[in-house]
Amino acid sequence: MVEPAAMSTAREEILGRVRDALEGSTAPEPVVRAYRRAGDGDRSQAVELLCDRLVDYKAEVRRVAESDLPAAIAEVCAARSVSRLGVPDGLPHEWRPASIEIVEDTGLTSRELDGLDGVVTACTLAIAETGTLVLAAGPGEGRRALTLVPDLHICVVKESQIVDGVPAAFDHLGPVAQRPLTLVSGPSATSDIELSRVEGVHGPRQLVVLVASTG
Repeated sequence: MVEPAAMSTAREEILGRVRDALEGSTAPEPVVRAYRRAGDGDRSQAVELLCDRLVDYKAEVRRVAESDLPAAIAEVCAARSVSRLGVPDGLPHEWRPASIEIVEDTGLTSRELDGLDGVVTACTLAIAETGTLVLAAGPGEGRRALTLVPDLHICVVKESQIVDGVPAAFDHLGPVAQRPLTLVSGPSATSDIELSRVEGVHGPRQLVVLVASTG
């Protein structure tokens, strides 16, 4: 048991050190906040970096011409035996493969969303440095539940939508940044205390990103 006198002595010693430090202190140096807000503007490097980051996060990445998107989406669905594909309002009709049953999200219930084999959406933009897809519930992107409940999310990213870093992303978003945003960096995954990776806990287990060029 610690005697009260000993506790008091230790307390006074600590407070004395604090007083001495404060008496001898000077104003702190100002923090320099010269953050890098943009990359070097090399579009090809940004595209490569995004693809590398997404692969690191265990997403499947395919680079395709925009005109080949319907065929690429059909191939992804065929490889996973997808027969019913959910789509949000505003998704371009030319992206919808004719060989797949298309289910428009017009307020589908959670059970109906869970009954879909997958979903295909566009995105608002993608961040190369963090490998992040940004969805702002705009046309072709749909509501958050549509991309979180089905087991497969196919996301189309145009090369022109790829920015270097987070500051550049919010500069591009502008007022849209005030909306609730969905930020996706790879398939849904978490780990327990033993670092056992579990996928699909709070989102799709499979993320396929189609990076589309206009050429």
